Amino acid sequence: MKFTYLLLVTFITLNIYAQSTNEIIGPVEHTYYSTKECELKAYVFSPKDTNLVCDHPAIVIFHGGGWNVGEPAWAFGLAEKYAKKGMVAVAAQYRLSDQKTITPLDAIEDARNVIIWMREESEKLKIDKSKIAAYGWSAGAHLAACTAVFHSFSSDSNYSSIPNALLLVSPALSITKDEWFIKLLGNNYKPINCSPAENINGKMPPSIIVVGEDDTVTPIYESKLFHNNMLKNGNESNLFIYEGVGHLFTPSDQPDNGYPNPDKNIQKKAYDELDQFLKKHDYIEQ
Repeated sequence: MKFTYLLLVTFITLNIYAQSTNEIIGPVEHTYYSTKECELKAYVFSPKDTNLVCDHPAIVIFHGGGWNVGEPAWAFGLAEKYAKKGMVAVAAQYRLSDQKTITPLDAIEDARNVIIWMREESEKLKIDKSKIAAYGWSAGAHLAACTAVFHSFSSDSNYSSIPNALLLVSPALSITKDEWFIKLLGNNYKPINCSPAENINGKMPPSIIVVGEDDTVTPIYESKLFHNNMLKNGNESNLFIYEGVGHLFTPSDQPDNGYPNPDKNIQKKAYDELDQFLKKHDYIEQ
């Protein structure tokens, strides 16, 4: 990945799916991780009836940005959309690489920690801790996949970071040849050890990938490798490849490593597939 495409991962076009927020509560700011160096926030969007029920399916959303730029607000449109569909949606902050002391490894740790936090706080957040989906686009999809492939546990080992479903949009899933990622990672860690596609096991949550056939930022072979290794290990994997578009569904006759300009029809088809996947697994009803 390259810095030159950082603007596209704002994914501003997601906001076209957000409607009026008068049917939901949020964003409500929570701190899910705190040290002397930083405080990491989780912005929670909930259906209005969460004061009555405590078993809503949940979804945590990781924004893209090449592991070094971005903010949770980029995911607010999606979070509002899913809260309107009856889910508790969390737009998660994670540490961004500064090309010095903070690396994508820290972001992976943060992604795992926010899911553990959601389970630990499930009663307060009014969610079903056994139905937490992880959604990410671009670099954020890498983090979402890592929560399952390179999972961790809470200090008391009661809760795992493994989500119950994965939704991956134009995902970075094999980063062993990604020069930008390798630069951010530094020399003290092997890329293969944090590359999801090459480390699939037989206990993965069901997943769906939506990706453009001509993606130059997160090439299609990454999604195919992840998908094939999921199937080889007996996991459920759904892969939807869209012709004529590249990264984040940008038309193939345009550069896809700049500001996003998705083909709206294909983008809608992809998002509809994500919703059908959530419906199939009883996260949403419509």
